[in-house]
Amino acid sequence: MDKQVRTRFAPSPTGFLHVGGLRTALYAYLFARHHNGKMILRIEDTDQERLVEGATTHLQEVLSTMNIDYDEGPDKGGEYGPYIQSERLEIYQKYAKELIEKDEAYYCFCTKDRLDEMRESQKKRKVAPMYDKHCRTLPKEDCEKALAASTPHVIRQAIPTDKTISFKDAVRGHVEFDSNTLDDHVLMKADGFPTYHLAVVVDDHLMEISHIIRGEEWLPSAPKHAALYESFGWDIPEFVHLPLLLNPDRTKLSKRQGDVNVEDYLAKGYLKDAIINFIALLGWHEEKSDQEIYSLQELIQKFSLDRVQKAGAVFDLQKFEWINCHYIKQLPDEELIEKILPHLEKEDFWQKNPDKTLLKNTLTDLRARLKTLSDVGEAIKSYFQVTSHDTSIYPHEKMKIDLPLAKKAIEEGLKVLEELPEEDFTEEKTKEALIAHVQKLEWKNGHLLWPLRVAMTGEKYSPGVFELLTVLGKEESLKRLKQALELF
Repeated sequence: MDKQVRTRFAPSPTGFLHVGGLRTALYAYLFARHHNGKMILRIEDTDQERLVEGATTHLQEVLSTMNIDYDEGPDKGGEYGPYIQSERLEIYQKYAKELIEKDEAYYCFCTKDRLDEMRESQKKRKVAPMYDKHCRTLPKEDCEKALAASTPHVIRQAIPTDKTISFKDAVRGHVEFDSNTLDDHVLMKADGFPTYHLAVVVDDHLMEISHIIRGEEWLPSAPKHAALYESFGWDIPEFVHLPLLLNPDRTKLSKRQGDVNVEDYLAKGYLKDAIINFIALLGWHEEKSDQEIYSLQELIQKFSLDRVQKAGAVFDLQKFEWINCHYIKQLPDEELIEKILPHLEKEDFWQKNPDKTLLKNTLTDLRARLKTLSDVGEAIKSYFQVTSHDTSIYPHEKMKIDLPLAKKAIEEGLKVLEELPEEDFTEEKTKEALIAHVQKLEWKNGHLLWPLRVAMTGEKYSPGVFELLTVLGKEESLKRLKQALELF
């Protein structure tokens, strides 16, 4: 590329970071790093009514957590600052006046009542709701009088009429819009703050942004922005409109369908590497490759805009869990324990018996069963406690197990296990001994194994018998089986 690649992530500080926002930030970061360019964080806070206190700091912390290391921003500085739009008001006012002087924008003095009446009329006539350009032809003298009288006003963009506005999009190719379908939208509000449309164009130009990477929902705004670039006489950066994120039913991913914030997934125990890996695949894939697992460095090396898809990307939670499982399995023992402890500390059984040695013994089984770190309590509680002391959970209609057979099974299992030495309490040895005894009794495997598992856990659903025997060891296993027999 001829000039340095400069991308930006420009969120509004209105709360938590949506996974769609993270994808925008990630793609901007990957593209910049792939081309040895720069990524900028800019805070777009011109909509003062929607601001959430502390949200800017929180955004910076989440990006840091996710290893998206931008080069310039409110907390890092840079030669193109300030990087918070509310600190750039004089800049926007200057460029708004320049547009008015060029007749590319105009003052609008319409009251709220007039605008409401206009929209109501349009609604009745079933026409698209657009400003009727009432103030676009106001004589200059009338405008000057109204301004001198401090009449409340906004500044609107004078969209050209009967013109085709076109631009290049890295995902969609050549894009065209009929200018007659575009509204003379507001550029400067009555409170002196710019709207998104003016601020984003001015900032992207002054910050020398080369590629505007953002969600597809901003595509209808792109022709307005392209017209502004032309009005100023500026080169248009390359637009990159990313595909929508969709639920499995193809509806737009939104809070109503469940968790959509990055923080929600971190709190649930999705690892940051898994989140980055999964989010990267929501709209991008490597050419001629079935690879699903990527490190951040691999993504930087392989990412390209020509592999970003046009069609909406489905947020497949099962695939997300599968990727997360992969990363959990790769964690060293000590790191896995460190990460699951905050989730374990909420569990009653752990509060009563915080046995780290026993916890470490469960890790092999745990890695195979965990989808998220927050599943740890449900996954290993059977090792720490017998949940129920009620014989009603032993019968199994499908396997034709009744109470007498369950009692007999526990007795038979005890015989075998009491004869096994402690060192043979492994999955392989216990399985060998118990299955041999099943064959001797001419039973089905479930006739022996189901009652043994229920006896050791007090649950219908738990780790398997052989995993339990291995982790609990001989003494604890026999103790639980004998206590179960007493119930009969």
